[in-house]
Amino acid sequence: MQFPDLFADQRPAREELRPGMVLLRGRTSAATLLPAVEAVATAAPFRHLSTPGGKRMSVAMTNCGGWGWISDPRGYRYEPRDPDSGRPWPPIPAAVRALAEEAAAEAGFPGFRPDACLVNRYAAGTRLTAHRDEDEADFAQPIVSVSLGLPATFLVHGETRGGSPQKVTLEDGDVLVFGGPARLLYHGVAPVAVGDHPVTGPWRYNLTLRRAR
Repeated sequence: MQFPDLFADQRPAREELRPGMVLLRGRTSAATLLPAVEAVATAAPFRHLSTPGGKRMSVAMTNCGGWGWISDPRGYRYEPRDPDSGRPWPPIPAAVRALAEEAAAEAGFPGFRPDACLVNRYAAGTRLTAHRDEDEADFAQPIVSVSLGLPATFLVHGETRGGSPQKVTLEDGDVLVFGGPARLLYHGVAPVAVGDHPVTGPWRYNLTLRRAR
């Protein structure tokens, strides 16, 4: 059961969590973007990838854009085609692209033009272990992360995985931008709590837009 957050209206609309890491609250909603996500998943269905070491990832994922992020025994990398179908990934929906470009500019990174969008679907209990996004060609470009549906706790570690992470609650419609000194920080997601969102039901979706090439 999800309970209303009595303090939601007291949160700042724009918050700099760390140098280069800016949280923009309530910039969209699952009601607005879920149809676009579902269209992407129709063209390139969600799947569970495996790490190079053979471990199945608990988060279901798909991609849209000119490049899609994949993982298999050959390693982590971007590919222009869906390996399951052999077809190009579906394009990034116009509304998603516009949101990411506007959010990046507001966070201090104008001129962001994403060519890849990784879409993750989290079930209850699913988490994302600490990692950093380092498969892109240009680290001067930020990462823009859009949260839809169930809330999650985002964990910011730092330059290493160790220590106690900073914990940030991400709600439906929040957009997190990190670049500059925050671009290569280790981060993850704590296990998602059981819930029933009015639009996404038992799921949390996360759209992560990057400049891959």
